[in-house]
Amino acid sequence: MVRLNAILICAVLTGCQAVPGEGPVSSDILADAGKSGYEIGRENTVPYEIVDVDGRSARLVSDYVATALNRRFGIGGGVGQVVIGVGDQLKVTIFEAGSDGLFSTADSKQTNLDLVVQPDGTAAIPYVGSVKFSGKTLEQARQTILKQLLNKAVEPDVIVTSMSTASRNVTVSGAVGRSALVPLNLVGETINEVIAKAGGPTSQPYETYVTLVRGKKTGTVLLKSIIENPSENVHVQPGDQIFVTRDPRTFTILGAAKQNKRIEFGANDVNLLEAVAMAGGGSDAAVDMKGYFVFRYEEPDVIMSLLGTQRFDEMLNKGMTPDSIGRYPIVYRLDMSKPDSLIVGQTFPVKSRDVIYASRHPAVDIGKFLTIVGRPIGIASGVINVADDL
Repeated sequence: MVRLNAILICAVLTGCQAVPGEGPVSSDILADAGKSGYEIGRENTVPYEIVDVDGRSARLVSDYVATALNRRFGIGGGVGQVVIGVGDQLKVTIFEAGSDGLFSTADSKQTNLDLVVQPDGTAAIPYVGSVKFSGKTLEQARQTILKQLLNKAVEPDVIVTSMSTASRNVTVSGAVGRSALVPLNLVGETINEVIAKAGGPTSQPYETYVTLVRGKKTGTVLLKSIIENPSENVHVQPGDQIFVTRDPRTFTILGAAKQNKRIEFGANDVNLLEAVAMAGGGSDAAVDMKGYFVFRYEEPDVIMSLLGTQRFDEMLNKGMTPDSIGRYPIVYRLDMSKPDSLIVGQTFPVKSRDVIYASRHPAVDIGKFLTIVGRPIGIASGVINVADDL
């Protein structure tokens, strides 16, 4: 009777909320979902919404391709117009039709001039003077020189060749074979090509991040994403800075799992079922099979696809705010009591810094409560038994 009363008191009056526990139970997480701090009754609460992991949501999350670099910098159609810059080394070859010209002799009808574009953007050519090279294409420079020689040389012609491009350098540093100033050639070069010139990455693509800095713009993306999504392999521009860093992707698993810890991916991809298995799975005696949760800051495009624009706007009005890179909090729930969870769980990707929480079953708290209330009863029973013996 005492044990039955304890269960009724726990379940009906208090819901075992006063019992010591390891994090919230499923009902607590579900109860707070979609509410503002005012509705919950707690200030400074982070509003979030819950999405069930099913065939549709798993497909949307899996199919989403991050395009951080493409959105910010644009892939472009190549290098565009390549112009001469300060510090560039040029070879100017001047041809003349006669052997008695300014630049020709009986032995040769051409002269080669090696030039370096000076800080003011100019370089000197005999009988022409100071010529402005900076900001001009090779053809424009050729035409400028040719025009100046028409009334001075014998039927002149000119070729301007780029020997080195100090003005077209890209800085590549970090976790690469050798940090270097990489000169760009006259055709389009992408991030992957420039990193290869610097010796390539020193770590696996799935744990290597690439940061592109261009002026006041900065974008960071996983090297794996650049390889798998060609639109992220953007063309670099002179003056760009590329930083390559090794940052192993990890997730954290907490709650009624056999191990609570942070775990490295150690692979190209990890799905939700694999992540749970890497922690030893859920505790058979404690886990709520309906309460596997993934706490994540998600891309706004994904959230709007899952919730719809109207619901997303409602959550913003409730105080849902992004993190430093524009992602919003969301919680995914996997109900492992459903047979198809073993299928959809294979297609739901875990992302770096995810927190996977295995909720404990409500019966665990009831058991704890019975243990707590049973201790003094046991002591009292022992005293009575001793008294009877006397």
